[in-house]
This record gives sequence, C-alpha cells and structure tokens, in this order.
Amino acid sequence: MTDTSTTIRDATSADAGDMMRIYNREVLETTATLDAEPRTIEEQTRWLMDRSGGHGVVVAEVDGVVAGFASLSPFKDRAAYRPTVENSVYVDPTFQRRGLGRLLMSEIIERARDHGFHSVIARIAEGNPASVALHEHFGYRIVGIERQVGRKFGRWIDVTEMQLML
Repeated sequence: MTDTSTTIRDATSADAGDMMRIYNREVLETTATLDAEPRTIEEQTRWLMDRSGGHGVVVAEVDGVVAGFASLSPFKDRAAYRPTVENSVYVDPTFQRRGLGRLLMSEIIERARDHGFHSVIARIAEGNPASVALHEHFGYRIVGIERQVGRKFGRWIDVTEMQLML
C-alpha cells in the first residue's frame, strides 16, 4: 500500500477546472446538486471569486490532485440572513470513502466559526444518505423536509434541510 499525502487548502483560480470537473459530474449523473446544466470554466471561476473573503472555498488535494472541495455561500440575499451560511461538499468518486468529506467539512465549519457566522445550513437532495450521515456526524440536525421542490432525471425530488448552530 502506498502512503498518500492529503492537504486541505484555500482554493485558487487555478483549481477552477478541477472543481468544475468534480461538480459537473454531479450535475450530469447524480442528485447531489439540483443544477441541471454543467458549468463552464468562466462560471466556475466566477462562482469561486464570489465566495472570497468571509465565505470561502477549500480543496482537498491528494498527492497533488484536487480530489474534492467544500464551500460556504450566502444563505439568502437579505441582510438579516447574513449570520447564516450554506455549505457544500463534493468529493470526486475516485477518492470517496477515504475521509476527505470529513476533512473538508471540519475545515469549512472551523472557517464559519472563525468568521463569526451563527449557523450553517445544508440542503441535501434525496438519494444522498452518505451526505446526511456526514452532516449528522458533525452535529447538524434535520430541521425540515421540502417536498418535491426539485425535478431532475424525470422525477420529483425532496430536499432535507439540516442546520448546525455554531
């Protein structure tokens, strides 16, 4: 067995292509996101730039390869919602079940605390029990189920909303 080196670090614009590859697979093949259209490199770069500062994006690198990423995004546009952020965690299937999701989640929660956010929301489309379990491991609690709010792959999809109070 070969030892591997894993690093969690801030994402840079140079990571946009790898992040786009990971995300677009989820768009095209899963309900991990309810996006229906793959992102272009320009859209992925803009998405990354929009999360600089208090929000943020981190990547997990395994032996120099971007294997996953996590982000904090504004929960809602209105000013009163600013103390709450929404998280996202995506791991390339080649690297799943190696603990990268936990490493990414741990880092993004710590950053949310460091930036003074009050709570983190996760919205998880049905069919993703590993994501629900990951969030529960970190203390997120289910606060609601949104019934049939999305439609993808010809079927209605429920979304579980989970929340972590910081």
